[in-house]
Amino acid sequence: QVQLVESGGGLVQPGGSLRLSCSTSRSIFSIAAMGWYRQAPGKQRELVARASHGGVTNYADSVKGRFTISRDNAKNTVYLQMNSLKPEDTAVYYCNANVLGTVDHWGQGTQVTVSS
Repeated sequence: QVQLVESGGGLVQPGGSLRLSCSTSRSIFSIAAMGWYRQAPGKQRELVARASHGGVTNYADSVKGRFTISRDNAKNTVYLQMNSLKPEDTAVYYCNANVLGTVDHWGQGTQVTVSS
């Protein structure tokens, strides 16, 4: 069974920063596109950022310029650096590993709350 282990969520004030981490096995990480999705209460899950196994990245328009996704191939870990956080960024954030465009694996989710 594929495991994606997330960490780094929490409570932060508007304008603050958080870094999320997601680790998985080498066999998955080396071939998967890794991404972060989020789901706010009453809303659908949406893509936040994604990095292909070749390192090509893409972002939701709402986070461009504020969030950065990166991959550490030595640690089989993907990070999401979130800066200039806004209350509307509040959501459960999920790590995703997409293998060959066909199979999705998900983490358990980590809560991010942006509030004063």
